Amino acid sequence: MRSKTTKKKPYRSVWSNAIWSFRGMFRYAPVSFWILAFCVPANLLVAWGELYLPSTVVMAVTQGQSLTQAVLRVGLLLFAILLGTLGRDSLRTLSHSYVGLYRYRTTEELNRKSSRIFYQTFEKPAMRELRDRAVTATQMWNGVQALGDMPREFLELVEAILGYAFFGTVISFASPWLLPLLTAAPLVNWVCVRAYQKWEYAVREEREPVSHHLNYVENEAGSFAVAKDVRIYSMAGWFGELYRDYAAQKLRWDRRRIRRSFASRLADLFVILLRDGAAYAWLIAMTLRGEITVDRFVLYFTAISSFATWVGRLLSGWLALQETSLKICDFREYIDLPEEAPAGEVSVEPFLKKLPDITFDHVSFRYEGSDRDTICDLSFTLRAGEKLALVGLNGAGKTTLVKLLCGLYRPTGGRILVGGVPVERFSLDDYYRLFAPVFQDVRTAFFTLAETVSAGEAENADLDRVEECLRRAGLGAKLDTLPLGIHTPLDKQIHKDGTELSGGEAQKLMLARALYKDAPILILDEPTAALDPIAESAIYGEYQRMTAGKSSVFISHRLASCRFCDRIFFMAEGKIAEEGDHETLMALGGVYAELFDLQSVWYREGENKA
Repeated sequence: MRSKTTKKKPYRSVWSNAIWSFRGMFRYAPVSFWILAFCVPANLLVAWGELYLPSTVVMAVTQGQSLTQAVLRVGLLLFAILLGTLGRDSLRTLSHSYVGLYRYRTTEELNRKSSRIFYQTFEKPAMRELRDRAVTATQMWNGVQALGDMPREFLELVEAILGYAFFGTVISFASPWLLPLLTAAPLVNWVCVRAYQKWEYAVREEREPVSHHLNYVENEAGSFAVAKDVRIYSMAGWFGELYRDYAAQKLRWDRRRIRRSFASRLADLFVILLRDGAAYAWLIAMTLRGEITVDRFVLYFTAISSFATWVGRLLSGWLALQETSLKICDFREYIDLPEEAPAGEVSVEPFLKKLPDITFDHVSFRYEGSDRDTICDLSFTLRAGEKLALVGLNGAGKTTLVKLLCGLYRPTGGRILVGGVPVERFSLDDYYRLFAPVFQDVRTAFFTLAETVSAGEAENADLDRVEECLRRAGLGAKLDTLPLGIHTPLDKQIHKDGTELSGGEAQKLMLARALYKDAPILILDEPTAALDPIAESAIYGEYQRMTAGKSSVFISHRLASCRFCDRIFFMAEGKIAEEGDHETLMALGGVYAELFDLQSVWYREGENKA
């Protein structure tokens, strides 16, 4: 059963996108505009020469011109064609590099936007799909790239209009009736192709997820990262079924697309036969009646053939411009998204020197599309210098609470105050300076250890402090084995002198980055999940020194690791179910004590067996 599609109006018009593109080109690569602009007269010069060359040769033969006159006239025309061709090809070659500069700068603008959009907004699936479409507008596929093509296609449309006017004038000398005949017929094709483009745009939100899922399954099935799991858990068959299912869905969409495209092209072929057949018959009749000479017949014959090309370029150019405009709509819609940064009339600078209390005042939070709150009417104060642990079962709201604390989410109810100041009164960039988090999901790239820890260029970093933080985080032994030390890249595929970290080492690296930032509030979300017991014990031993003079929030599933914290929140269903230090919670005999006993029994049994 086919799903109903809802037509969505494009974000901006073709003309708006064209003006926006030219403004961007003048801002980032103004030379590219002039190169593209000069291509127009160069192409018209070549077209003019190619139109008159055959008739000029015929005229020289049929009118009895001398050899010198014929050679001179034809030679000058050939020279003009050669000059125009050389100029056109040279300009095209130059345009690639300059238009590429424009594309790179707009891609940089897109990446900046991605890093600036409010995290809660950026996390939504619809937002990430919009970003994927915006990225597509910056990429080059088979020589087509929307951002750079919009100015080029617009100028090519101007060229097609001028070519239409020039060749139409020549044809009108033969008969004024030929011009409307050759012009009106292709409009049928334009209507058909335009209808196809509108359909393709209307169904894209249904069609694109299928392609995304298919690509994901294809990439993951051959990924080395999951190769062990695929073999041991016999996942190859499952991946195969998923791939066949998504491939079948994509094939159904492709069939619908091809059928509609074929129908529009078939109409185009029928129109071409009628249009050109009628025009050539008219021209032949005029010649047989003696109304035009042979050289004029050749001129008009060539003009009709070329005119059809110019009309086709005019219509296809407009259609191509509209198609490109739709891709730019995705880019502009993404770029125009509000970054949702607060005004920031209050500075966090005083709180960098004197630790603030942080208060959750009846805070609630609900994810979009959910039917219940993840954080429910939560009220507490993280006191300055306090070590707070968040524990609880999966889904209790621990990580969501931390994201609210860090300013990555905004409460759907209540408010958060830092030093008595509502969070909304800080700018996000300024507010982020208060926190040095180590999140559970660890990501490294091909940067060096020093660049990763300092989050910037190595030459701008305090390299002594980088090494100190790496050693404090437990990577001293690893550093001693690396010939390049802290300047070792974190990728062997790109850098032959690089290294690859284990999961535990990568987690220590993120801890070193947090230490280097030296923010007043340290947040550790399962910081020892990938560590061995010895490394975990070393981190706990270092924890007191890491958090000296700071407030800290510690998330863990291992209750024994929270004993050194001043206060422990046992969370359940988005609320604080139990609160106190370890001894208080054990004496309470509630869920915390029960889970602690369940976890510790395995250690006690191991000791008894030993």
